[in-house]
This record gives sequence, structure tokens and C-alpha cells, in this order.
Amino acid sequence: MSAVIPGTSLAIHPERFPDPVDDLPTDGTQKALLAGGCFWCVEAVYLNLDGVLAVTSGYAGGHAARANYEAVCTGTTGHAEVVEIEYDSQVISYGQLLKVLFSVAHDPTQKDRQGNDRGTQYRSAIFYQSPEEKAVAEAYIRQLDNAGAFTAPIVTTLEPLETFYRGEDYHQNFANHNPNQGYIVHVARPKVEKLIHAFPDLLKGDTQ
Repeated sequence: MSAVIPGTSLAIHPERFPDPVDDLPTDGTQKALLAGGCFWCVEAVYLNLDGVLAVTSGYAGGHAARANYEAVCTGTTGHAEVVEIEYDSQVISYGQLLKVLFSVAHDPTQKDRQGNDRGTQYRSAIFYQSPEEKAVAEAYIRQLDNAGAFTAPIVTTLEPLETFYRGEDYHQNFANHNPNQGYIVHVARPKVEKLIHAFPDLLKGDTQ
């Protein structure tokens, strides 16, 4: 079993996480929709991965009329804060994106929260776009459970993607535009540092 940080179920050694046994076939440029708490943090992690072409913060799981930051923050709209990841599947696979989600980007054992961020808008979720994506995600969650990767149950939901709503412009690439903002310093940056330490082979060449 992986060691965990006291008081949480986050793994200290994400590099020990298993690679997905099941994965999607290589098929050019694809998109993945993932939720793991505040989209600023999740976006900051994925922008550093080789093969990731673009990351867009936004909302999924609710309706268009209330797909805006003020409404979603109430936790009553059904939306989750998500990132849409456009990636080259010849460089990085869907399964590898999931591995980073579970091991670095967030704590999948916290229901409807990430740390002090509480509400269904911060839920751990994978918004699948095909039966094949759903099957890969289900298989990897079983794999992590069997490996004892966490000391608490994984609560990540698998939800069919209906529509992705792009977030407001000021949310895009937020960590890079606001490196000294308190949330970025204390929450996002440590996750990026954890990624750099755990998975140097997955990083873009210019990642420090």
C-alpha cells in the first residue's frame, strides 16, 4: 500500500501508482473531461504534460442557463468545475491522464470537496464521452482499489458528458497568469511540484 499524507488519503509516492492495464487505442487528437476540485489547480497540473495541446477550464453536469462562475459557486446548479484536455493520443494516453488525475491532481476519496473547497461543484468526476472511455475509467478505479492505492474508498463519479461550457476568460491559464495568488501558491503549485517529482518522463521539455 502506498504511504499517505497524515489526515488525508493523498499518496506521498504517486510514482508508485500502477499504469492502467486497459486504455484507449491511439487515435490522433482527443479530448478528456475531468473534475477534481478547483479547476485552477487541475488545469495547472495538466498544462505541464507532454502531449497535452490545450487545457480549458469550464463547467459540466448542469444546464447552460446557469453555467457561470457565480451560479456554479452556489453548489446548486448540478455543474462541476472541470477541465477539458485536448491531447495527442500518440504522445499521452487517456489512461495516463487518469493516472495523473488520481495520483497528483486531486484526492479522489473526498466526496463533494477538495480540502477547504466544499460543494458538489468540487466533486471528483470523470465525464465520459463514449462507452470505451467509461470502461477504461471503471477498470482503472478497480485497479487502484485492488492495489490499495488509498486508505479510503474512491468516490469519483462517472458521468456521461452532455455539454461542456467554457469558463470565463479570467479563469483560463489562471495559475500562470496569477503565480503569486494565495490559492495558487499554497494549493496549485505544490501539486505541480509533485507532478514534476513523480512523473518527469511525462513532462513537456520546458517544464521546470
